[in-house]
Amino acid sequence: MRHGKKVNHLGRKTAHRKAMLANMACSLIEHKRINTTVAKAKALKQFVEPLITKSKAENNLTAEKGTHNRRIVFKNLRDKYAVTELFSTVAEKVADRPGGYTRIIKLGNRLGDNADMAMIELVDFNELYNAGKPKKKTTRRSRRGGSKAEEESAKVDAKETKTPPVVAENSEAEAQTDIETKADDSEE
Repeated sequence: MRHGKKVNHLGRKTAHRKAMLANMACSLIEHKRINTTVAKAKALKQFVEPLITKSKAENNLTAEKGTHNRRIVFKNLRDKYAVTELFSTVAEKVADRPGGYTRIIKLGNRLGDNADMAMIELVDFNELYNAGKPKKKTTRRSRRGGSKAEEESAKVDAKETKTPPVVAENSEAEAQTDIETKADDSEE
């Protein structure tokens, strides 16, 4: 039975496992994607996602909270350059994401020992995968009234800001001939 056995020990002692996960997390933050085995990728996902949550700007509104979160993350990562990258670049990109910062893509088996391989990447940094998808609208709804009034005012604004039709280039010559014919009609 495996009751309450949440941590995958990955065949290593505690210190070795923590050092390995810290190194892998630093590499993931630096390179935005790494290739590893499926088991290590799953363990890394559990290790790095809480750290990314701590780096988000909403958690660091005051200087005390920001310093405290940096120290907690540094305790786990043990690399000041990775911490700086995490709190600046990565935190900016994931600011509006409510979790699920990493993606695991299975790659097949390794040639040497037939181990299941996977690529783990930060979701917001894969521009090719996210290029075709439009940005998702937020669907939070409040119980307060007034949303209908806002929609109606938006519709009125849209009607008022309609642009006049664009005149094509070749229609200038037609307009000149129309003016000449109108002038001829008025002379008669």
